Amino acid sequence: MEIVCTDNASEPFLADLPCPVHALGQSFLGRYTYSPRLWRWLHENSSRFDGMVMHGIWSFPGVALRFAARRASKPYGIFVHGALDPWFHRHYPLKHLKKVLYWPVQYSVFRDALAVFFTAESERDLAKSSFHPNTWNSVVVGLGINDPEETQMDPSGQIETFYRRFQELRGRRYLLFLARIHAKKGCDLLLEAFAKVAGSVPDLDLVIAGPDQEGMQARLQRMAEQSGIAGRVHWPGFIDGDLKWGALRACEAFVLSSHSENFGIAVVESLAVGRPVLISNRVNIWPEIESDSAGLVEDDTLEGTERLLRRWIDLVPAEQQAMATRARSSFLARYTMNHTALAIDRVFSSAVSSVAEGDGAGRGAGVAGVSNHPPEGGVEGLSEPGKA
Repeated sequence: MEIVCTDNASEPFLADLPCPVHALGQSFLGRYTYSPRLWRWLHENSSRFDGMVMHGIWSFPGVALRFAARRASKPYGIFVHGALDPWFHRHYPLKHLKKVLYWPVQYSVFRDALAVFFTAESERDLAKSSFHPNTWNSVVVGLGINDPEETQMDPSGQIETFYRRFQELRGRRYLLFLARIHAKKGCDLLLEAFAKVAGSVPDLDLVIAGPDQEGMQARLQRMAEQSGIAGRVHWPGFIDGDLKWGALRACEAFVLSSHSENFGIAVVESLAVGRPVLISNRVNIWPEIESDSAGLVEDDTLEGTERLLRRWIDLVPAEQQAMATRARSSFLARYTMNHTALAIDRVFSSAVSSVAEGDGAGRGAGVAGVSNHPPEGGVEGLSEPGKA
């Protein structure tokens, strides 16, 4: 497996990846990620791989991948990552107009792909209503993470690391929001709903952790002050590593009242450490969460978010603990990284087998990928047939 991206080679997040990484440096034209270097790399190297995977849409890497894959007669897949959700059309009509104009280019990338990957059935279904024409080969592949309990992590040490940084939370119960502080994530609904239920649970706090990319936090903090709950709402900012895992392990439950979420990695991380999740029915894996009784689900409205919190508060401790146990079981059954890798490998193995039947050659399936998600403009691939 190899990765090519348009990040700078000095970026620290590239240092520890256990495969060759080709960091080509900055691209051009901003978010469109136009990169002649990426175009050349793909055309020079695509033939080395059995297949390629693109992460993200609406940018140059997908166009470059389509041309290179067709030239090398190699299959490719593309992960949409929620970017066809009609929520964006309603809230960003001018951006939607630009996408309509660009759709003929983007659609050709979908149409010629071996698979257009969606991370949940609801994401796949919503995507069909966004643009026309919309004929492509949809494949649902849930994302996954490595099991944190199989690493060298020290759970109690991570919790202590979190409490040492945020002493005011030691000994307090709290609900954890861990995502970008953005209108799409329903942060305002969560804060208003917490203000409505706070009086009935004086020992319960709310932690809103994440980067404030659009200056929304100041408005939310004013809302908390006006509601009289400022002392019970905490703002750690962006946290990762042991701080993040400590926050997840120590929380009572994870909460995300998002208006649009194709998957929700933080939801899965919470399940992995046995924390129940309180989510809206716009988080696309909500049917699985509800089916597994690993959390609670309500509408992405103020009323729905308030119901969500009250339903959790009304559970007796034994019921909360039983849900925590089911959360971990749900993760193991659905969301480990091995599930994702095997599912993708099956798609490409089938394609390679079909080619082998036609030309008498037999090869294993390898996967490469292009990404315009962080790290932006990246391609990953398997250089040795038969290894996934």
